Amino acid sequence: MTDNLKILLQYLLPKHLVSRLIGRLAAKEGGRLPQWLIERFIRQYKVDMSEALHENPADYPSFNAFFTRALKPDARPVVADEQTLAMPVDGAISQLAPIMQGRIIQAKGHDYSARALLGGDKTLAAPFMGGDFATIYLAPKDYHRIHMPIAGVLKTMIYVPGDLFSVNPLTASRVPELFARNERVVCIFDTAAGPMSLVLVGATIVASIETVWAGTVTPPAGKRIQRWDYEPETAPRFEKGDEMGRFKLGSTVVCLFAPNSVTLPADLLPGTPTRMGSAFGHINPH
Repeated sequence: MTDNLKILLQYLLPKHLVSRLIGRLAAKEGGRLPQWLIERFIRQYKVDMSEALHENPADYPSFNAFFTRALKPDARPVVADEQTLAMPVDGAISQLAPIMQGRIIQAKGHDYSARALLGGDKTLAAPFMGGDFATIYLAPKDYHRIHMPIAGVLKTMIYVPGDLFSVNPLTASRVPELFARNERVVCIFDTAAGPMSLVLVGATIVASIETVWAGTVTPPAGKRIQRWDYEPETAPRFEKGDEMGRFKLGSTVVCLFAPNSVTLPADLLPGTPTRMGSAFGHINPH
């Protein structure tokens, strides 16, 4: 199948319907089908089950349980230095650069609005203008839990409805404003380095986006933006390395930082593998 045909099919297919049907299949427990799917997936994508808390595929009652599997406690040590950010996910760098004139690089020849990514609120987006971003793509074989790069207090969560295009490198290079048009969950934290946003972007066949404080945020998919603001006294608090969310089937995380708050390594070029807990950059002194 040609690349152009792959992109055309994404425009034509009822992506939400397909994704939700696959989600139901992935949630199915019992019987031979879930085990067959898990074993086939492990072989197809060469998943390293030696890192998993439960190495035996038969220990997972559903495909979702396998896909969101926990790792052994020592599988992803979190960088200890307080001034060093931790990588939030396993995956690969898609893009990493400054936010220039309110725009985020998507791929060569494509960029999109940071304000649109965060749901359209100018006031909410303002602290990130001129800051830095990193987009990390999670492939099917990767560990699909998202962790905190730095200790933080949750300030705001926003559900932004949208499309469900694939977020693989091919689609990112062909579909304009991909990450600002797909369904997503925006999480904004107060941290010692200033405001930080982790944007969990949905994609084709992503059955669910969850956070540890709210559970399943989507589905069901809504038709309007929803926002939750948290009072500092009662807001969820996280240490560096704590789990904050997960994908049921793979997707992308976009990290945004305020101007001059962090220094992200220049050698994290597109395609660079990432490993949750490893060094992700440094907090700049105030």
